Amino acid sequence: MELQRGRPQNTEGRLEKEIRCYDLLDSLGIEYGRVDHYPADHADVCDAINEVLEAEICKNLFLTNKQQTAFYMLMIPLHKKFKTKEISSQIGSARLSFASAEKMLEFLDITPGSVSVLGLMNDKGGNVQLLVDEDLLKSEYVGCHPCINTSSLKLRTADVFGPLTRAMNHSYRTVTLVGED
Repeated sequence: MELQRGRPQNTEGRLEKEIRCYDLLDSLGIEYGRVDHYPADHADVCDAINEVLEAEICKNLFLTNKQQTAFYMLMIPLHKKFKTKEISSQIGSARLSFASAEKMLEFLDITPGSVSVLGLMNDKGGNVQLLVDEDLLKSEYVGCHPCINTSSLKLRTADVFGPLTRAMNHSYRTVTLVGED
């Protein structure tokens, strides 16, 4: 694994949704590093990605309320534990759970394992509210997938929660997770 600068030279075999991520970032003049890798579905792959990216890799969770009328993307540092009770009380939504893969595909054009803030560019209806743990905002860089879990990007936190979220017509809400057992 090696950190590359910007989009891949050859986009053959890459999904359209991944290319749209690079197009969006490039159109906004946002610089980014990229590393291609095996699917990031095991801890050892994630650890190797962390070493190369040198960014705050985060968990991106796609959540819904009990009635499935409100949907959320929660971004938290990789080392923190998600406790629904902590978030529910902060956003006034009881009984949060993981949303279905069907809703994830419908709203974000993403499949499980590839959830990323960049998926919000596909949420034209504003169906998903972005929630961000306060500790994540303290990092200089964050890592995320370009809507596919075989690449990871290194982005300036200020770019993600500034020009990028504005361009995607999404604001974010800061939450606090203790993240301990």
